[in-house]
Amino acid sequence: MSGDFLTIEETASTLSVSTRHARRLADSGAITRVARGLVDRHSVDRYLQSQRQGRTRAWAEHTAWGTVAILSGQDPEWLGATQASRLRSILREMSDADELLTRMRDRARVHPFEAHRAALPRLRQLITSTNLLLLGITDAVDDSVDGYLAESDLDATVRTLGLRAEAGGAVVLRTTGFDFARVRDLVGTTTVAALDAATSTNPRLRGVGRRALGDLLQAYR
Repeated sequence: MSGDFLTIEETASTLSVSTRHARRLADSGAITRVARGLVDRHSVDRYLQSQRQGRTRAWAEHTAWGTVAILSGQDPEWLGATQASRLRSILREMSDADELLTRMRDRARVHPFEAHRAALPRLRQLITSTNLLLLGITDAVDDSVDGYLAESDLDATVRTLGLRAEAGGAVVLRTTGFDFARVRDLVGTTTVAALDAATSTNPRLRGVGRRALGDLLQAYR
């Protein structure tokens, strides 16, 4: 079996879940199915990085993006006053970056692709990219693309630019169904940069992201 792919059975073993649960994760998009019975190993790694032991539930998209707003010093006006107050109280008591990552894991779905070099400039115009420079990370000058896209625009973008689903592809699109005008304003924050880095399969990025999340939580207390 290629190192880029796992069977459903191997995925279940890696995640310590049943094969039925592994299939549900693939069906929901939490991990990426690349062919019948095959799963993208990188998506499994990302899923593992966003998990922690226990039964902590992930927040809904609007709550997760509200959390980004709060930690970034902005007002999550789409949340009711009661929910926003409760969320602020939870964040003041939270000190564990892993718990925050678990809560935030459903803010977007991750889709890896390959793209022709000629499509990359147009793709970069369509997405909203995380600013890793906020974490002191200099972006590599290569053909990789990583950014956010409205969930409703994914299919058209894939068709128009000829993107091909590919395990470990150099193009990573993070899609969300939440109000994308608000998402666009939040993606440029240190909070989103830290969240994305902390779930990277790159150990260096992951370490930087986790430290940044810890600092954000400490500053908010």
